[in-house]
Amino acid sequence: MSTSHKDLHSKLTLGGLLITLGIIYGDIGTSPLYVMKAILGDHAIDPDVVLGGISAVFWTLTLQTTIKYVLITLSADNHGEGGIFALYALVKKTKIKWLIVPAIIGGSALLADGIITPPISVSSAVEGIKTFNPEINTVPIVIGILFVLFSIQQFGTKLVGKFFAPMMLIWFSMLGILGVIQIAKHPEVVKAFNPYYAYHLLSIHPEGFFVLGLVFLCTTGAEALYSDMGHCGRKNIRISWIFVKSTLLLNYFGQGAYLIHHEGQTLQSLGGQNGNPFYLIMADWFQPFGIVIATLAAVIASQALITGSFTLINEAMRLNFWPKVKIKYPTELKGQLYIPSINWLLFFGCVGIVLHFEESSNMEHAYGLAIILCMIMTTILLNFYLIMKRVKLYLMVPLITIYAMIELSFLVANVTKFADGGYVTLIIAMVLISIMTTWYLAKKINKSYTKIVKIDDYKKVLQELSVDLTIPKYATHLVYMTNANRSDEIEEKVMYSILQKRPKRADIYWFVHVNILTEPYKTEYRVTEILKDDLYRIDFNLGFREPTKINLMFKEVIKDMVKKGEVDITSRYESLNKNNILGDFKFVLSEKFLSNDSDLRWYEKIVMNSYFVIKKLSLSEERAFGLDSSSVKIEKFPMVLHPPELIGLTRVE
Repeated sequence: MSTSHKDLHSKLTLGGLLITLGIIYGDIGTSPLYVMKAILGDHAIDPDVVLGGISAVFWTLTLQTTIKYVLITLSADNHGEGGIFALYALVKKTKIKWLIVPAIIGGSALLADGIITPPISVSSAVEGIKTFNPEINTVPIVIGILFVLFSIQQFGTKLVGKFFAPMMLIWFSMLGILGVIQIAKHPEVVKAFNPYYAYHLLSIHPEGFFVLGLVFLCTTGAEALYSDMGHCGRKNIRISWIFVKSTLLLNYFGQGAYLIHHEGQTLQSLGGQNGNPFYLIMADWFQPFGIVIATLAAVIASQALITGSFTLINEAMRLNFWPKVKIKYPTELKGQLYIPSINWLLFFGCVGIVLHFEESSNMEHAYGLAIILCMIMTTILLNFYLIMKRVKLYLMVPLITIYAMIELSFLVANVTKFADGGYVTLIIAMVLISIMTTWYLAKKINKSYTKIVKIDDYKKVLQELSVDLTIPKYATHLVYMTNANRSDEIEEKVMYSILQKRPKRADIYWFVHVNILTEPYKTEYRVTEILKDDLYRIDFNLGFREPTKINLMFKEVIKDMVKKGEVDITSRYESLNKNNILGDFKFVLSEKFLSNDSDLRWYEKIVMNSYFVIKKLSLSEERAFGLDSSSVKIEKFPMVLHPPELIGLTRVE
């Protein structure tokens, strides 16, 4: 890890706190836009419902966001990186195989949330315009804002980040001030700190227990907060959360104070068709400014989830959960990445959500279900992390039990809204789960049918092939990418390619292995000399956040070896050698296809056929390894699974 990156995680700085405000809290910070509006719905304002709603929001933010995420889960970091896949990489060490299930479900649910957050945040903010013109159609405006937002992703968040931090500081300050003004007029609202009101709400609300599904919307950004830990560091998040939570609560209590004062009325009678307590507590002259600030905050909220989605997919690729896709690094900043295919996939998903639901109030039910699924999966993995850390059972069991109960209650409350929009989330999550599962299983099947052989058995023949002048020279340096983990082993297909599939004579053979580590930032390599001046193996140990630019890395290693006098890369052709001309390098990559001779079980057939369809849409091997296509040869290999038994032919004369 670079020194600056270490500093980010250990140092508490004013700059760090500001950046944290800009990057981390967008999602959770915009929840006052829709939570109280969702709880009240079309019903007449009842002080018991208002006090109960605010009380439930206070205790949810305290138990769920503050204790579970900010205090406990942020401690489960993988070399400073957070998020459900980073947590899975930690608990993977327990060798419990089924933990991959919560990891895949949680990751897919968080991505589904990335498709729903931008539409609900931006729609809630833009709908404030309806206060002035109830007839206006906000859908084109929302889609226009989303298009601009996704278009600027390619430039990285460094440029936009400078604008984000002060903007979010203005937003949270505005939340706090608006709340304080209302609380000062009706201080009796502070009674809502008493958890009795939350309990009372569940028994008197027209929708009873199911109102929890709407209360839950106040904590939806907690999972994104954990995913983005790598950008800001744990200390900065914990300290800035004090300010963020205070302003959020002031705003919720302020909305409550205003609503209690208007007992018996409905939101529609107070603010027209789209009456929203968030805008109602503003003075009339301030409303236009409020709408602009809220829209900008909503755009930033969406940004946090888009950035989180890029990080998530990058980690999923390293864990073999996702096909290889093109990654760009728009800035020099560590951890900054841009994945074009995911960016536009999210954009079209968001547009689909906006066109399907049209208004933010219709999206609320779809929103909660995705994120509660993700939170439950995080709790399962966290349980095993605490076991791994040998936390005392008398502390761990009550803790996990409490969170299991809270989150299952939220899940039940959200599931009942399945028909009102929750199905959209589940469809998106199911598609993502099936892609991740297919890719993972196919890689596993692939690996189990890859035959590995000992290099020692082939040393003699390789040495002789290298000087066999009866075979035309294929290249001075021949490089094979290998998945064999041990330096004394190689795939049988590599040997088949060199010795049988048109014998390939070369002066030096190189085997290159890329090992992706469970930590984010590391670039190390090891060279193994197998046959002096004939056969070498290079192992790259790369962090899961490091770009795999094998072409550049390989050149750097060769340069270093030449400098130390370990290898001579001058061309062995006499005329070129005399003139000190460097030899040519040729990379050979193998591309597998499913052999017709495979005798597959039904589920393997589904997995492997789906895998090859997805593979066509993903990045080619040479581009994924960052190789120069002019020096790459792709060889196709049949992949034979369960070869059929002997057919038993009879010879006739």
